[in-house]
Amino acid sequence: MQVIYEDNHIIAVNKACGEIVQGDKTGDVTLIDQVKAYIKKKYNKPGDVYLGSPHRLDRPTSGIVLFARTSKALTRLNEMFQDKDAIKKTYWAVVDVLPELEEGTLEHYLWKDEGKNKSFASSKPKKGGRFCSLSYKHMASVNRYHLLEIDLHTGRHHQIRVQLAKMGCHIKGDLKYGAERSNPDGGIHLHARKLEFIHPVKKEPIKIVARPPKGDAIWDDLIQIKELKD
Repeated sequence: MQVIYEDNHIIAVNKACGEIVQGDKTGDVTLIDQVKAYIKKKYNKPGDVYLGSPHRLDRPTSGIVLFARTSKALTRLNEMFQDKDAIKKTYWAVVDVLPELEEGTLEHYLWKDEGKNKSFASSKPKKGGRFCSLSYKHMASVNRYHLLEIDLHTGRHHQIRVQLAKMGCHIKGDLKYGAERSNPDGGIHLHARKLEFIHPVKKEPIKIVARPPKGDAIWDDLIQIKELKD
């Protein structure tokens, strides 16, 4: 677990592929458990440690997960995550096909199959479908993989994964949405790169940035190429 930001009210970690934010049927140790243990040890806190979770990431996804250390911060963060303009969420995705346009906006209507834990997208309104939108920009390419930077406008189930797949761009390792093969670690090359927002208590601008998994050749090569272009 890598802590990348903390103060008295909030704490952010860079989640690794495979880690779960909250408990599920596997019974695996959660990020919440790990962060509570970290706070308890670092600050020598007696008793239970308070920690609220205003959002989550899919298990195979890496990147920023933000937690609240106080009930006041949790209430305000919950409201902010419901307001599409309150928190700017930027992701990086490695895909197998270069989009026809270097940058653009994707708008679909998304619905979830609960039994399959999978979402589907349509370009036209559909009964039960919820509008979803994101913007993407091509950042770099290496071999047959391409790095896209994505600004998420809405927060739907598996939204980035299904919208990119609908465009014909499959995230590396994402078998559920059309990738040819899995990644060795079972994760996918989707990374919550950046969060920008006004602090829920201090009312100051906050920008949190998380580096993609180190030691991954594709991530490392694409980042190097992007930095050379910048």
